[in-house]
Amino acid sequence: MENLFEQSRSDDFRPLAVRMRPRRPEEVYGQDAVIGPQSFLAAMIARDTVPSLLLYGPPGTGKTTIARVIAAATKSHFVTVNATTSGVAELRKVIAEAKDQGSLYGRRTILFIDEIHRFNKGQQDLLLSYVEDGTIILIGATTENPFFEVQRALLSRLRLIRLEALPLAAIERILLAAWTDTERGLGRSADELAAGVLRGLADIADGDARLALNFLEQAAAALPAGETLTGEFLAGVVGRRRVAYDKDGDSHYDVASAFIKSMRGSDPQAALHYLARMIEGGEEPSFIARRMVICAAEDVGLADPQALVIANAAAQAAQLVGWPEARIILAEAVLYIALAPKSNSTISGIDAALQRVHSGRIGRVPAHLRDAHYSGAQAMGHGKGYLYAHNYPSGWVRQQYLPDEIKEDRYYRPRPLGAEGDLVRAWFGRMQTEHTEGDGK
Repeated sequence: MENLFEQSRSDDFRPLAVRMRPRRPEEVYGQDAVIGPQSFLAAMIARDTVPSLLLYGPPGTGKTTIARVIAAATKSHFVTVNATTSGVAELRKVIAEAKDQGSLYGRRTILFIDEIHRFNKGQQDLLLSYVEDGTIILIGATTENPFFEVQRALLSRLRLIRLEALPLAAIERILLAAWTDTERGLGRSADELAAGVLRGLADIADGDARLALNFLEQAAAALPAGETLTGEFLAGVVGRRRVAYDKDGDSHYDVASAFIKSMRGSDPQAALHYLARMIEGGEEPSFIARRMVICAAEDVGLADPQALVIANAAAQAAQLVGWPEARIILAEAVLYIALAPKSNSTISGIDAALQRVHSGRIGRVPAHLRDAHYSGAQAMGHGKGYLYAHNYPSGWVRQQYLPDEIKEDRYYRPRPLGAEGDLVRAWFGRMQTEHTEGDGK
């Protein structure tokens, strides 16, 4: 447990990202919707009536910074804990102190919990009643989807504030301030920056201000005196950037979702982009292949039945050869699926049929379709009147197949695209011909 205001006077040893943290709402760049002059949170900070909050967003977007801004502005007792190192005993101590602050001094207690998603069910349950009765004002911060990681009961008592990845212009502004600030920053001249170098660094950081500041600090430390910071020099400091991709978190599912939707939307460029992100992030070939197989059946469907064949073959081949060659196999199938005509009639049809069956109104199998291959079946009328389709020239004859109760149901809604259009047109042509020949057995 630490007080956010307690800092050593030896600030030189603190990382640049810590030294440059904003101290007031107007110093927070790139999150105007969250803490800008017209925002709900800015108004609450100004009135010192901040409610219980959950700050949710990617790393380096200002969650802890906003908590520190609140700490600097509030007259409440402000305490912070980190969920990775704190347990129930420490929480009970904080709650006891909060009760004392309220009863003895009439002060609210604001408890900031960083990485709150790491608290287990018991720890979250402990917080619940004290948030509800106002003993503590809880401010949680998390990079994980709170709808998966925070208990529903606790989440319902918190105002969810989502922070987005910082735009390039905001990170560039933060970097320039850190480079030139003589009090807390690097105290360097803007003339020592090559044109566009900060924009390039902001692009590399991908919305993460802390990462951008860390790279800038490393570059400044390595840059010989009197030289200009260039893109080439910065590239040598940054090295090969690992793609942000957490296989157990939001990034994993967001990229997979975008991958499928890009194939469904017939965008081969985007489909390859998200495939590359999954490959670079260390995703298993089997995970990628399963999404391709599903997309081929669900979104391409009968418009090009060959897509499912190719996707399944690619899944098997990728598993056989592994990385790095699997990238070629998967890319071929991804491009085929993206370029193929699309029809969702298969999934729409089976889901409609399942909904009917699930509803319970399914009817009895018509007598002429029932099994007539056992002793006594014909005596019960099974199979009587059944017309054998192959006894007719076109292999089709008009007769009822659905039960009487639902004979007007329609589940399959054809889409006349690609191969499905050819199939439906040929089927429809056969349906237009009435046949009376054959023995009907």
